[in-house]
Amino acid sequence: MNRNFLRLVVCFSLMTVFTALGNAAKHVTSPDGRISLTVGLKSGKPYYTVNYNQTPIIAPSHLGFQLDKGTLGENMRITDEHTDSKDETWQQPWGEDETIRNHYNELTVDLQEKTGAKMRMSVIFRVFNDGIGFRYVIHTNNNEKYCILEELTEMTLAHDAKAWSIPTNRTEYFEGIYTSDLLSKKDTVCTPLTIEYDKDIYLALHEAALEDYASINLTPRNNSDGSVRLLTALTPWQNGVKVYCEGTKKTPWRTIIIGTRAGDLITSRLMLNLNEPSKIENTSWIEPGRYIGIWWSIHKKQNTWEMGPTHGATTQNVKRYIDFAARHGFSGVLAEGWNPGWGKGEQISYLKAYPDFDIEEVCRYALSKGVRFIGHTETWGNTRLLEEQMDEAFAWYNRLGIRAVKTGYVGHYFDGKELAKSQYGIRHYRKVIECAAKHQIMIDNHEPAMPTGIQRTLPNLMTQEGVRGQEYNAWDVRGGNPPAHTVTLPFTRCLAGPTDFTPAIFNFSEVVKGTHPHSTLAKQLGEFVVIYSPLQMAADAIENYEGQPGLTFIESCPTTWSQTLVPNGEIGKYVTVARKERLRVGDGTSGMRDGDRWFVGSITNEEARQIDLSLDFLDKGMTYHAVIYEDGPDADYEKNPYPMTIRQEEVTSESILHLSLARSGGAAIRIEGLKSIYK
Repeated sequence: MNRNFLRLVVCFSLMTVFTALGNAAKHVTSPDGRISLTVGLKSGKPYYTVNYNQTPIIAPSHLGFQLDKGTLGENMRITDEHTDSKDETWQQPWGEDETIRNHYNELTVDLQEKTGAKMRMSVIFRVFNDGIGFRYVIHTNNNEKYCILEELTEMTLAHDAKAWSIPTNRTEYFEGIYTSDLLSKKDTVCTPLTIEYDKDIYLALHEAALEDYASINLTPRNNSDGSVRLLTALTPWQNGVKVYCEGTKKTPWRTIIIGTRAGDLITSRLMLNLNEPSKIENTSWIEPGRYIGIWWSIHKKQNTWEMGPTHGATTQNVKRYIDFAARHGFSGVLAEGWNPGWGKGEQISYLKAYPDFDIEEVCRYALSKGVRFIGHTETWGNTRLLEEQMDEAFAWYNRLGIRAVKTGYVGHYFDGKELAKSQYGIRHYRKVIECAAKHQIMIDNHEPAMPTGIQRTLPNLMTQEGVRGQEYNAWDVRGGNPPAHTVTLPFTRCLAGPTDFTPAIFNFSEVVKGTHPHSTLAKQLGEFVVIYSPLQMAADAIENYEGQPGLTFIESCPTTWSQTLVPNGEIGKYVTVARKERLRVGDGTSGMRDGDRWFVGSITNEEARQIDLSLDFLDKGMTYHAVIYEDGPDADYEKNPYPMTIRQEEVTSESILHLSLARSGGAAIRIEGLKSIYK
């Protein structure tokens, strides 16, 4: 036999073997080995699977795109693979935890079409102990322009399961009530999508690091084998295009948090870990805090946004709020309706105030009292106007001593045509946050896209709405938010990040018959801890706080924490959240250190319940003083929401607090160290 022919046969055989090996399934596990992820090809289509403790979670699910120039995700081959791992800690300038561990194993799979244009993409998988994240990188030559018409990512659950969500197509600004049903019975839904997958397995599906891309939605489809396939439905531009791209494109991360308890979803920091580190080097000007404002009185029809006989944002009225803030330890005062654009036919301006509001005098007066005025820029969806004025406006606000601005986007479309969740809207929000950072302005973003952890990269993005908040308890003709609403949010919307729900209403009087907070007074205090926001508003009018014992809890409650725990909770039923304040160096005279205080919120749905709260999270060997604000014996959210008792106990890490929560009731607890055994 010809020797060259033999060499050719051997080479061909080796190439076949190496090709087969190169396209064999790839595997990566979490650092603790409990989560395993497999990536492979089936008939030229890339797929992935996920197991948790050897239980199938994600059945084979395809990956890819429909581009304007063809399908990227068919007839593929694996050209290379890379592995990596990281175990580091990083500190947040503010947040629910001060120090975060970023610990994962990574697998990158490079793919290329076998024929045709031979387009290339990589998929990067990171597997943490509490879930997974993966993103695409679409590779192009030079700065080639192209469009994503569909993202073909699937998340196929191995079996049907109970899920909590809000629908995409019938929910504006994400202001919906989360409902539960089998996943297979749901229409297209927004994320986070929370799933009780199995006994002791909970999932939350969302995205991280959304930048210059479209927001994700998920559409369930039933498979004949009992699995449920979730198809990616990106929010489109008006013309149907999902994403415009130029050159190499990185997508947001697709995330799946996995926990054995529902509370594990709340304490996961996977989404933050998948965002880039802070781009703001000096964050000393970024200051979390409590604030009040001329807001609830407007929603209750006592004041108006526009100028007139009951205008809320007058110089005199705002000074009155500033005086209250200074007396009670609030760092800021918000006034909506300070600038033209609220009255019929008025042109919006962010560069001048209504004639009855002297903004320069108000800001001067606030600073003299140790308080800052909080600005407000309602756009009515006219994003171009804000972009035209924001650089000059933010610079002006900075000179006045304003450090926080609440943005607003009431209106069905941006600039009359594009959805806020589309790439168009995502680009706008980013411009505003970056411009604000340039002028040392913090942002409280209302009518936002769903948060995805961008606050790690731009920590001046403090908090966002994107939730059916407290204002519905003022004017909603259907009666306001149901009792289960705020015991569902921590496991759903709040998983996406800080939530400007605006808690702490003390007066339940009605403007619309039957519409008021469907809670007890003690539950309003509990929500101040449970629903996290670094800029936390005590939302009621100041008249309703005067002389109220419950105000003492709010006055003492921080808004940034060193540690957050969830001792107990069931989605839609009840939840308890414990938070430890950040350590501050004391003067040493008392033998104690600031930062040894814990704050606890416990709230329930329409069912009364007894909670036995173990305090095993406290430091051993220390004695603490606990002040418990809880429902009084006769409290009931429908019949008598106001009764509240305040009791005090000495406690240790071995103590168990017995809490009696009324129907739609709650408790708020402040725990302070008394003495320590440091030597």
